[in-house]
Amino acid sequence: MSSILNQNTLESEAIYIFREVVAQFENPVLLFSGGKDSITLVRLAQKAFYPARIPFPLMHIDTGHNFPETIEFRDKLVEELGLQLIVRHVQDDIDNGKAVEERGKYSSRNSLQTNTLLDAIDEYKFDACIGGARRDEEKARAKERIFSVRNDFGEWDEKNQRPEVFDMLNGRIDIGQNVRVFPISNWTELDVWSYIDSEEIEIPSIYFAHDREIFERDGLIWTASEYVYKEDHEATENRRVRFRTVGDITCTAAVESEADSVEKIIQEIRESAISERGARIDDKRSEAAMETRKQQGYF
Repeated sequence: MSSILNQNTLESEAIYIFREVVAQFENPVLLFSGGKDSITLVRLAQKAFYPARIPFPLMHIDTGHNFPETIEFRDKLVEELGLQLIVRHVQDDIDNGKAVEERGKYSSRNSLQTNTLLDAIDEYKFDACIGGARRDEEKARAKERIFSVRNDFGEWDEKNQRPEVFDMLNGRIDIGQNVRVFPISNWTELDVWSYIDSEEIEIPSIYFAHDREIFERDGLIWTASEYVYKEDHEATENRRVRFRTVGDITCTAAVESEADSVEKIIQEIRESAISERGARIDDKRSEAAMETRKQQGYF
């Protein structure tokens, strides 16, 4: 935190948004996945409220199919910074009959997170949920506001969004509603990595090139795992890969890479012709996969 006062335009905007959240809402929470974007949010929150501690908890919706490296990093970060972490498990909803496990070739628990998330929001009465979504990631996210109002069922109406003129953020909500907040909405993937580089932020090893057992399907590199359905004819092999975006093992494809440092990752992104979300298997279920999930209450 030695460079606590070094700021840039995007950082200043994000810090302003964090402070607006605390000023306008009574019970916010930061949705934390253990990925680079939510880790960046933690650093920004630290700066926004320094020298005080971050004044809201972190919450992780755990599908049970996460990469072990992500969970290990999550726990390490929370312990080092002395943060409050709330974890809710999709498996509990499955066991209680509130969610049904998908079966088959493309089965995933990604969409099952929605009910677990909405139940947790209701349980803790959170009125603002801070997330790391960015407009450059996907077209549904590109049209969502920084303060994105959800109704009392957690649903998003993309045709009924509030104007945000001159950075004026309106956090007024009715009873039962909540707001999803996106402080790095205007950042790009390259912006995030450049910030990680300049701030020397530690991130999970899964983002760097490493050897992993994989198999190919539909032109994508899938992780060989007990959680991923694999047909007998799909042969596995060890390959040098890394992950540009990190979600569930079942919905996150790897990319071939030799980038084993932040500097090399930044160069790789500059030269890449494929978008970051191009490696997200769950986005390929339909053209409107993300928008449909968000309408139903997804992150």
